[in-house]
Amino acid sequence: MEMNTQEVKKDYRPLGGVSGLGGWLVLVQIVLYLNLILLVFQLLQYNLPSFSPDVWGVLTSKDSESYHPLWGPVIVFEAVANALMFFYCILLLVFFYNKKAILPRMMIIFYAAGLFVSIMDYVLALQIPAIREMEDGSSLQDLSRSIVSTAIWIPYFLRSKRVHNTFVN
Repeated sequence: MEMNTQEVKKDYRPLGGVSGLGGWLVLVQIVLYLNLILLVFQLLQYNLPSFSPDVWGVLTSKDSESYHPLWGPVIVFEAVANALMFFYCILLLVFFYNKKAILPRMMIIFYAAGLFVSIMDYVLALQIPAIREMEDGSSLQDLSRSIVSTAIWIPYFLRSKRVHNTFVN
């Protein structure tokens, strides 16, 4: 008796229960799209303008009142991190809709990298007196949000039956 492999694959759910891009994975999709929009906004509104000769010169020239030796590295770090996270987010969406088995690991890396970038950005930025004086607690709130989302979503991608059953290709 010969079985069609398509039927076996379709009905095979090793952990039982649910599969597909529903449930909490709907929220994951929304968050990925929101991240794309936010990253484009940050790149266009903050990162790229920082490289204009006027801004870059004021912040990185030793003759300027606003000079601090960390301005250059902080600006470059933020721009590179945002650009990399943008392209990684696009890759995640492609793998997400193709239900690639590697996606859960890639999502874990995404959240861990996001937390790492948030921590590094916060620590580096606070070394610059002008930023430290303007800090109103919003950076710490952003860092706290990153910690909470990492603490929620990494365990979800590690333990969810839906994730395990959905990303199999």
